Amino acid sequence: MADTSTATAASLPLAPRALPLLGHALPLLRDPLAFIMSLSGYRQMVRVRLGPSTAVMICDPALTRQVFLNDRVFDKGGPIYDRIREVIGDGLSTCSYPLHRRQRRLCQPSFHPSRLPGYGAVFARAAELKTGTWRDGDVLDITQEMMTLTTRGTMETMFSGALPAETMRQALADTATIVSAFFRRMMTPALLRGLPTPRKRRYDQARDRLSATISHIIAERRADPTDHADLLSTLVAAVDDESQDGQKQLSDAELADEALTFFLGGMETTAITLAWALHLLATNPDVQQRLQAETDTVLNGEKLDPAHLPSLGLATRVVTEALRLYPPAWMMTRVLREDAELGGVRLKGGSTIVLSPYLLHRRPDLYTEPDRFDPDRWLGAQPDRAAYIPFGAGARKCIGDQFALSEAILALTAIVARWELSPVGDEPFRPKVETSLSSRGLSLRLSERRTGGGAGVSAAVPRPASAQPSVPSSTQPGVAACPVTHQE
Repeated sequence: MADTSTATAASLPLAPRALPLLGHALPLLRDPLAFIMSLSGYRQMVRVRLGPSTAVMICDPALTRQVFLNDRVFDKGGPIYDRIREVIGDGLSTCSYPLHRRQRRLCQPSFHPSRLPGYGAVFARAAELKTGTWRDGDVLDITQEMMTLTTRGTMETMFSGALPAETMRQALADTATIVSAFFRRMMTPALLRGLPTPRKRRYDQARDRLSATISHIIAERRADPTDHADLLSTLVAAVDDESQDGQKQLSDAELADEALTFFLGGMETTAITLAWALHLLATNPDVQQRLQAETDTVLNGEKLDPAHLPSLGLATRVVTEALRLYPPAWMMTRVLREDAELGGVRLKGGSTIVLSPYLLHRRPDLYTEPDRFDPDRWLGAQPDRAAYIPFGAGARKCIGDQFALSEAILALTAIVARWELSPVGDEPFRPKVETSLSSRGLSLRLSERRTGGGAGVSAAVPRPASAQPSVPSSTQPGVAACPVTHQE
């Protein structure tokens, strides 16, 4: 006899304002963050329609964590990852469950704790070089500046050298074209996505050029097997002794997919995180002054180095809070590989699940004054593993999370050591919602810190932390360089 005590997905409430044929595509395109936050009143699950298809939006942190932890059933997939695969293929961040474990084993050596200080030194140097090109009074497109910084740092980390200036300029432009197209392509019905519009042609050209750039670098590296002590050398040399099919190393196609994955991930999301952190400092000058004081005290005239990370407590909390308020991966999707039950609801295989870090990070029952920038909410409190998920969780958690955190903290420190930032104009800046929660178009004004900036402001006397959910995270030996631990 069938079990009738468990509800089905059809019994879940449908989010309001669904239109015939389009479903919730229009409100998602017009103001996606407002639409997502309108669902926060649903404490567990709610149905949303993406065109003719229906997806289940998870609004509960515990259920969200269940989805993350059971990646065998709740697999990477859905409209977001379908579009990303168009660019990076079956890389680590997009591949399906049957491919993931092998790829994770092959990529893990590239992010071994022993390699992080070397990567951090590259980014510290790139940040100091970038800050040296600015001038007092400059008004900067801060996202573009951070993209240039992280592109240079990522290329040197991955390929032990920067690209020629024109190639890097083109790579930046191509990446911007690709990333800005993801979200619209995700919302566009399949029949319309293939139309040869000028926008589609630009997207295809940018994708092909970026792929060709990476493939050319890989071909050169295959011809020169010397260990260059960079991420690509580690990927080329990685061996999976547990391989069941004899493919113990990454093929050229797999290597290209992983390189594109780490290039786009290491460049774009870190740049966005830095831009949001700088925006938050510019609009909260009291925190900026305290951060300047911390930076002056910690560096004390020395060159910025990854060894400073344990002492950069406020810088770490600023990055942690920026990731809470503006998680780059603001929405994620999963697809069920088989029938399953979640929260007392039966879901059919093939169903699409939607998860939103943005929604969870701004729920007032989970965070005190959730819309307020308050880095001191993390004093004495580690991020809750269910309520704070900028990097996801479980086996599919971002493999480069500690890498990205170290990059952002070091770059932020290099910037505030030399510059003070202020807003341009009085209008609040709104995110540009793409596949990432973009800061594209954000301008900030620079003032040179001629007298040490934060002198006389004590960074050692912080305000009391706001009450937050806290589940201490386990720490991995050799990794806990940052005072706030973002680990599973």
